[in-house]
Amino acid sequence: MAQRDVKQRIDSVKNIAKITRAMQMVAAARLRRAEQRIAALRPYAGALRRMTRQAAEAASSGELASNPILLEHEQEETIALLLVTGDRGLAGAFNSQIIRAALRAAAEYEAAGKQVQYFAAGRRGVSSLNFRKLEPAGAYVGFSDRPSFADARRISADLSSAYVDGSVDRVEVFYNGYISPLTQEVRREVLLPLQRATIDQALSEAEEGPADPLPATRALVEYEPSPEGILARLVPDYVDISVFRALLESTASEHGARMTAMRTASENAAEVIDDLTLEMNRERQAEITQEIMEVVAGAESLT
Repeated sequence: MAQRDVKQRIDSVKNIAKITRAMQMVAAARLRRAEQRIAALRPYAGALRRMTRQAAEAASSGELASNPILLEHEQEETIALLLVTGDRGLAGAFNSQIIRAALRAAAEYEAAGKQVQYFAAGRRGVSSLNFRKLEPAGAYVGFSDRPSFADARRISADLSSAYVDGSVDRVEVFYNGYISPLTQEVRREVLLPLQRATIDQALSEAEEGPADPLPATRALVEYEPSPEGILARLVPDYVDISVFRALLESTASEHGARMTAMRTASENAAEVIDDLTLEMNRERQAEITQEIMEVVAGAESLT
């Protein structure tokens, strides 16, 4: 490769490195905001979980069984899978691992003779399903960078309506759980039916500090109009919060994955620049050596 061509490649890689460093800085700033939103959601989610649990404990078992969201269908013939992905790429395996996990689960259900309906949040998930001729029953795009509670409510409303109407018998959600900027894990959770065991489950993300080692005394709570009526209001909010939490976790995971991918790309670009610079220096040294040899040969021919 000529010295000029190597220099052009070095300039191109330097321009790419500038872009990747800028994208890394942007992702880092957005990640901090996403972490703050997750931290702000936890107290509310924890309070809602406790209120729902207390109302469920006070309600009669018959009323609990009559709640359509808490009620399990006799047979699970149709399974709804919600894929939470991003609207953009350049985030490593962030989107592809969610799609692969959902498709594996769908293959298992179909092998068992069940039908699968797809719901997708994020352009990457929607486009991937459309490419595979798997048209999603619900597509939600345009908010993966900063999801709002209204976005989560729209998704949960469609899923809850499909479950209550009997269109689906089970709803599962696949999303990237945020652990750290370097680590995200694929999580598969059952969203509906929202069983009593799910309400009683204590999730670490919503805990507000260590548990009290001493037995806590419960206050006498009077419900108006009734525990059943209050539970009927709390359960839909619980589903909304569960979807919203998945969206926020996915957003933080996306920014963390993109920040890591862009940092790796910048480091790789620096290595490529070093290799190309070494190659260019070798080419320059070869040219200088060739010129010296030509001068020496010309001088010898004159003597």
